Amino acid sequence: MASATSAWLSPPTRTEVIENLVSGVDRYNPSNVSILEDYLYHQIRSQEYDCLANLAILKLYQFNPDLYNADVVVNILLKSLSVSPHPDFHLALALLDDRPPNANAEEPDPLPTLLPQLTQLETFLKQCRFPAFWEYYRSDELEALRENYTVEFVGFEDAIREVVLRAVKAAFKRISSARLSLYLDLEGADYEAFLSKLGWQHDATTGVVTIPVNPDNQISSTVVQEDIKLPQLTKIIAHAATAH
Repeated sequence: MASATSAWLSPPTRTEVIENLVSGVDRYNPSNVSILEDYLYHQIRSQEYDCLANLAILKLYQFNPDLYNADVVVNILLKSLSVSPHPDFHLALALLDDRPPNANAEEPDPLPTLLPQLTQLETFLKQCRFPAFWEYYRSDELEALRENYTVEFVGFEDAIREVVLRAVKAAFKRISSARLSLYLDLEGADYEAFLSKLGWQHDATTGVVTIPVNPDNQISSTVVQEDIKLPQLTKIIAHAATAH
């Protein structure tokens, strides 16, 4: 758990420049927002992720409303979906102000429309309703989100499949192939290639996929032993007798 927390606070892919911005007082310097925004788009292109750096952008938007960029906000929220069920999505939401529409803006703010959609996607992931996630994600309602954002998001769908795999590995020893296919939104040769890459055993005769043994899907007994001294036991008995 400690190593996971350390990676969250300071991912190994973070550069020294970004580390200095995120860890020092310069994180509140509005002149650095473009550096952090460029770093966000680097994350999108390279499949990296740095939650604290992205939250620093939203904090700068809070303090400097004139810096606000809706596209950046949407990409931060999309990036946070890839680490569900961790609370990154809601940490980002907490830093979003209730801002009225800017009548002087050249283009309308897409966030009021996209935010409910992103929140619904996050809810499906959090509830492990993976088929519902894919159905909604591919619906006509989310066409603008796909065409304007996730199309440029390298590995977005595979990142969501990693969310699925974490849940499946924690909950199952065996799962039907049909069910797993729905969870992953893959079928045919793509599905078989994905399983082969994972190294998971797929019995085509029974239609069952075996999940490798891991600490989360194994039931192990735990023996709890308490060392109670005689004086303590005497006090407990006396207290019970007084209560009656």
